[in-house]
Amino acid sequence: MKKFASLCTTLMLLLVLGLVACTSGGESAETETEVPASNEAVTETESTGETAVEPATEIVMYNWSEYIDPEIYTLFEQETGIRIVEDNFSSNEEMLAKLQGGATGYALIVPSDYTVSIMKEEGMLAKLDHANIPNLSNLSDEFKNVPFDPGNEYCVPYQWGTTGIGYLDGVVETPTSWSVIFEPDPNAPYYGRYTMLDDVRESFAAALIYLGYDINTTDEKQLEEARDLLIKAKAGLAGYDSDTFEDLLAAEENVLAHGWNGDFLVAQEENENIAYTIPQEGGVIWVDNVCIPATASPEEKLAAEMFINFLLDPEIGAMLSEFNYYASPNKAAEDILGEEFLSDPAVYPPAEVRERLQFIKPVGEFESVYQRMWDEVKSANP
Repeated sequence: MKKFASLCTTLMLLLVLGLVACTSGGESAETETEVPASNEAVTETESTGETAVEPATEIVMYNWSEYIDPEIYTLFEQETGIRIVEDNFSSNEEMLAKLQGGATGYALIVPSDYTVSIMKEEGMLAKLDHANIPNLSNLSDEFKNVPFDPGNEYCVPYQWGTTGIGYLDGVVETPTSWSVIFEPDPNAPYYGRYTMLDDVRESFAAALIYLGYDINTTDEKQLEEARDLLIKAKAGLAGYDSDTFEDLLAAEENVLAHGWNGDFLVAQEENENIAYTIPQEGGVIWVDNVCIPATASPEEKLAAEMFINFLLDPEIGAMLSEFNYYASPNKAAEDILGEEFLSDPAVYPPAEVRERLQFIKPVGEFESVYQRMWDEVKSANP
């Protein structure tokens, strides 16, 4: 984690809490302020006599593991008195299945782009009250109108990145093609010492890219080819892993891994020989988002919107990316991150690389076909 200058942020959220401001020593202080009567979501109205909504004092965030600097939670609690508890998932499918199964109690979730589309369609997300998130103006223009959530109606972009190959430089040659995974040499030093993501769409995406197909194909014959390729590749795999692949690489138990760029860059702090590349055939580009489940109570939703606004503060946004080594959708945060970070091609891929990247998109009912074939991959003997 990089050093973080003392935070002095003013949160104006038109709430009953009034104005929360930093003192010169970093301690929070509350002062009384008038709440505009036009903010019907959080004020008492003469017609109904409803009591103003106050934010919950504790909320739960359902997030990917090790995907936020814990100090951000601490700073937010110091500013607002709201405590955030974290629960973790290892894939979009795991998170989605849990919520579809009726799990409640979450005020914040962090789904990827295509999963947002699915959750919107199923009515699983609450619409954001932009009046409580004034820092939305800090987003880069390209993230203010993303195709899976135009106008940030339901979610706010959290981080973005790519999926490629991490490897031990000096132990294996730079992998220029996905063939290192799908057509491995049994005598190669990486044979049996690499992993693929335990993620149905990500792993199928790698296979489909190698075969020259669209990663969102709904052609069952193409998907069968990808399935067979994944089964064939299992002989050279140490396993499927979405949680510890970068740690195993840093410990040099494995020498190559399919995974997300930021995880490998963080692992470089433990092993400087770790490098990251996107094969010549291309890879996946993704946007993770912070959203509020439709099951959140009004009190939880208000606290969640306060935290989303906090994440969009320039210094907090920079702190988040410095911890994760992922690109920030927050233009104001980029102004703090500095040129060295912004010019790192492993974080911000150059234009010629971005041309070879594809977004994973929802494929409707065909998702079940992907899942069925993934189950066949996982259960097959190579």
